Amino acid sequence: MDAEHLPDSILIVDFGSQVTQLIARRVREAGVYSEIAPFSLAEEAFARLRPKGIILSGSPAGVPEEGSPRAPEVLFEAGLPILGICYGQQVMSHQLGGKVEAGTDGEWDGEFGRAYLTVTKDCTLFDGLWQVGERHQVWMSHGDKVTRFAPGFEIVATSDGAPFAVIADEERKFYGTQFHPEVVHTPDGGKLIANFVHHVCGLAGDWTMAAYRETKVREIREQVGTGRVICGLSGGVDSSVAAILIHEAIGEQLTCVFVDHGLLRLNEREQVETMFRDHYNIPLVVVDAEERFMAGLAGETDPEKKRKFIGKTFIDVFEEEANKIGGADFLAQGTLYPDVIESVSFTGGPSVTIKSHHNVGGLPERMNMKLVEPLRELFKDEVRALGRELGLPEIFVGRHPFPGPGLAIRIPGEVTKDRCDILRKADAIYLDEIRKAGLYDAIWQAFAVLLPVKTVGVMGDYRTYDSVCGLRAVTSTDGMTADVYPFPAEFLTQCATRIVNEVKGINRVVYDYTSKPPGTIEWE
Repeated sequence: MDAEHLPDSILIVDFGSQVTQLIARRVREAGVYSEIAPFSLAEEAFARLRPKGIILSGSPAGVPEEGSPRAPEVLFEAGLPILGICYGQQVMSHQLGGKVEAGTDGEWDGEFGRAYLTVTKDCTLFDGLWQVGERHQVWMSHGDKVTRFAPGFEIVATSDGAPFAVIADEERKFYGTQFHPEVVHTPDGGKLIANFVHHVCGLAGDWTMAAYRETKVREIREQVGTGRVICGLSGGVDSSVAAILIHEAIGEQLTCVFVDHGLLRLNEREQVETMFRDHYNIPLVVVDAEERFMAGLAGETDPEKKRKFIGKTFIDVFEEEANKIGGADFLAQGTLYPDVIESVSFTGGPSVTIKSHHNVGGLPERMNMKLVEPLRELFKDEVRALGRELGLPEIFVGRHPFPGPGLAIRIPGEVTKDRCDILRKADAIYLDEIRKAGLYDAIWQAFAVLLPVKTVGVMGDYRTYDSVCGLRAVTSTDGMTADVYPFPAEFLTQCATRIVNEVKGINRVVYDYTSKPPGTIEWE
């Protein structure tokens, strides 16, 4: 968001912890806007955001290590409340005059996992939550420890492994927790973070999707002016929400392009056309490019080559359509906040970016367009909330993620129109059964896979020799790790019976029990 429209916010300084994103989530759950900045860019983010409070994250590094990260001094001099978590507590103690030692002195080598702390003194962080003398479960994960706290601090809670489990300087409103309040294993952690943003920082907690919508509409109008915007629709929730929000801001200046590459789910094209043309009256160009994609995929079995061909051809088709409508000044993308975080190098150097994200890779440069990315501050569940705020039907808002290359990566081996048609039907039956059982919202992603394997079967008195269909369903919070959904056997039996009976070309159904890791969610 630009500085002019920024809500009251919390700046989270990232020292490289794997769970820093969770801190941002907890602050936002408390109704307060938050942004993450790597420590190397924190001073710049501080000047832009003008936050009302600061949280310092954990880190795999150790404060006593040479070259380990530090917080910009300006943060401690700003007169703002600060909460240091784990490494954040240690680095704050160190920079303000305390002492941190490595936990390898022979007597103590760290504290990991579930621990119990005892509250020894009242402090604002515990308001209405924890009382003196109480014991509470927390989650520890630290090898180093504070051995002398900085002037002005006092101990307000202790644990067996961390005599400085929570420290506080009430006058400066500086607090440090040796445990991780952001993870679910600290049951009251979310409430402690809410106490920090509400009671310590004095923020109202009134950051809502309605407010975000209003701000973004204003920003889009200012950014675009009288220019034209083109948006590639995938049928998924991100591009749909982005398009509807932009349309609210600039109306007919937006044109959406939906490329039907023949790799979509059953009735997907019709659903997109109905919603955008009929319900929202948004200018929509639908391109029937199935033959072009199938011709290029013919004979190709290498997963990476299939992906590359689909990505490149999508760009070619999109560019041709943009030229047909007279070009555009801006390209709209449904980039989300995790993409932005992962694309920012942690140390500021080029070699350690986790991965770069370009939803329609290479297009802005090729077509000389500027990007409009109205969702780039939001997490996935917040995009869904914004979709509901915009009045999107629940069947769109709650959709499972669907990959850009579509069914092509659910058909190992050669992709043909016949195989896509078979898979589309099987997938629709599987999802229909999941919805009828009331399980759709409990599952992160569920889909069918058509395997390049044929097996012998018997149907009536006849021998069959047809394909195998694999079913996949996982639970996850962010797609980074995933567990198998534990369907009852009767459910899978029902799915298998329907698929074999109703889909010509499949005579056997199997269920994929692999978690991620070691597997991936998709098959290719």
